[in-house]
Amino acid sequence: MRDTNSAPGPRIWAVGALCRAVADALDARFNPVTVRGEISGFSRASSGHCYFALKDESGQLRCAMFRRAAGLLDFSPRDGDQVEVRGRLAVYEPRGDLQLVVESLRRAGQGALFEQFMQRKARLEAEGLFDPARKRALPAMPRAVGVVTSLGAAALHDVVTALRRRVPHIPVVLAPAAVQGANAPGELVRALQSLYALDEPRVDVILLVRGGGSIEDLWAFNDETLARTIVQSPVPLISGVGHETDFTIADFCADLRAPTPTAAAELVSAPRDLWLGAIDLLDERLNDALGSRLDALGQRLDQAAGRLGRPSNLVARQQLRLAHHAQRLQYAVLSRRQRLAQVPRVIASDFPLKFERALAQRRERLERVALRLRLLDPALVLQRGYAWLTDTDGHAIVSARQLKAGDAVTARLADGEVDMTVTWSDATGTRPTRPR
Repeated sequence: MRDTNSAPGPRIWAVGALCRAVADALDARFNPVTVRGEISGFSRASSGHCYFALKDESGQLRCAMFRRAAGLLDFSPRDGDQVEVRGRLAVYEPRGDLQLVVESLRRAGQGALFEQFMQRKARLEAEGLFDPARKRALPAMPRAVGVVTSLGAAALHDVVTALRRRVPHIPVVLAPAAVQGANAPGELVRALQSLYALDEPRVDVILLVRGGGSIEDLWAFNDETLARTIVQSPVPLISGVGHETDFTIADFCADLRAPTPTAAAELVSAPRDLWLGAIDLLDERLNDALGSRLDALGQRLDQAAGRLGRPSNLVARQQLRLAHHAQRLQYAVLSRRQRLAQVPRVIASDFPLKFERALAQRRERLERVALRLRLLDPALVLQRGYAWLTDTDGHAIVSARQLKAGDAVTARLADGEVDMTVTWSDATGTRPTRPR
């Protein structure tokens, strides 16, 4: 009898199941999580994964950063660096260790700005400001290039140098603005609006550029008003802000992002030598086509002039063709007469022999066919002692399975027919034993 008063025993966990349960609890309670601390024991494996510990004066946490996330770093982490990491707490089940799987890593002090950047980026993206469908292609040959940057920035020198080297014939319109500091966003907006309203020279593309720096240095290009002004640009706009690893809100709003200011200038300035070479090639092809056309028209003109100038030549050629056709007609009539004259002689000499030969071949073929038909005659088979069985409807019986005791059958022999009654039928061919 079962004891209902006994208390249940404690749950017994499998090790792996307990690790997974702890991992699920951590994920539900903490993830995603941002942690600040000092890097210790940093190492990069041959696979590209990074492993280190994050510590402070009261604790230490193992961290793993996989190759995809490590490839997005804009600096080389070292032991002793104060950093902020964002990731997910997990349990490494083979060892039962608690670890933080790092998804992003940055130097300490940038965390608040970065969070503000991510929130603003998500909001503007939801509004459609980053929609690829509205991005425009760059003009192949702009009439003028607008540049927005600081007068004292190295980016201005890089852009002007690249444009002067590659397309010295294209005018550059500069709209100066501060690129760092509290006043920078407003000045950048006004500089862009001045280029939008410019009538002469009308720019076909705008470059918004500045050199690299920290997230604080580039913060003016994350301004929301500037982002909306960029989207309102009537012409394609290229953002060349910072270095290749730097990203700002302006980069996502622009029609195209360039990794550096110099690259932005090169994107809108195909080298002049390239265009001159293409023009030379087109000029050569045009001259060749024009020369060929003039030669063909000259030949047609010569032919027309020849026909108009000497009509007697045309008459002579027509007479020659007429004489040639008359000669061919006479030859054809003569040839036909000769063939008709030979017909009676051919008939008289060769026809009887060929007719007899063909008749003999037909007789031989007929005899062979008649022999094959005789060999297929069922009567020949019946003459060898076989019988052809049919049922009362005249259908041939080819298997014992078609009969049962008592059925009436007709047996056709070589010299007549016999009516019979089936006394037994067995498809196996074994006759049943009868009582004596």
